[in-house]
Amino acid sequence: MKLNGKTAVITGGAGIIGAATAKHFIAEGARVALVDRDQTQLATVLAELEASKAVAITADVTKGADCARYAHEAHAALGPIDVFFNNAGIEGKFAPLPEFSEEVFEEVYAVNVRGVFLGLKYVFPVMRDGGSIIITSSTAGLRGSPHFAAYTMSKHAVIGLMRTAAAEGAPRRIRANTIHPAMVESNMMRRLEMQRVGNRTLEDIQQEYKSKIPLARYIDPSEIAASVAWLASDESRMITGSQHVVDGGAMMI
Repeated sequence: MKLNGKTAVITGGAGIIGAATAKHFIAEGARVALVDRDQTQLATVLAELEASKAVAITADVTKGADCARYAHEAHAALGPIDVFFNNAGIEGKFAPLPEFSEEVFEEVYAVNVRGVFLGLKYVFPVMRDGGSIIITSSTAGLRGSPHFAAYTMSKHAVIGLMRTAAAEGAPRRIRANTIHPAMVESNMMRRLEMQRVGNRTLEDIQQEYKSKIPLARYIDPSEIAASVAWLASDESRMITGSQHVVDGGAMMI
């Protein structure tokens, strides 16, 4: 098993990618601490996992005190942390730049950038030497996305945080990388689709999105989880400071 005996913290643990990754990590031999502000959904995810292998911590990643607490509680429950999947994020809204809401921009920044920074700040000290950090970015973090300013900005910004973590972690052999999914089969995609429906059908919108993916379908969350698990494992022990795209070929178009 790739992660046998390892400990992991997963933020956004109540979301589809976080939950799929927790399940995959446990199957590969890890113990996990799931972090999310949605206590109800977090409990639902936890109930589906092997009880002895997972703990849930309710916390808001935008708040420094909460981040310090979840890092402390994860360390107390699991011991030194081997893997930090810094994954919590939100998408915000579609709107052209002149009409983009300042409030939405600030909300997305708080979760997707400040939350990633605070996670690094407080989890880094409780990580074991030789550990691995994986930060969720997006293909939107590698190119422009019209009408999606806040999300695109945030997913570019975390690449800089990843490179800083990779540089600072190197003396302790702590690696840091980003993962860049394209469209994932998820609640987030349902919300994005509904924002764009207008006078068109949902099926038309879905087909438009899928036409941008050469492999012609949305990515399954389990496929993201498998890639994250590889980056978390010792098999990728010389991979740091890099960007890993899981997109069905979308970046080719």
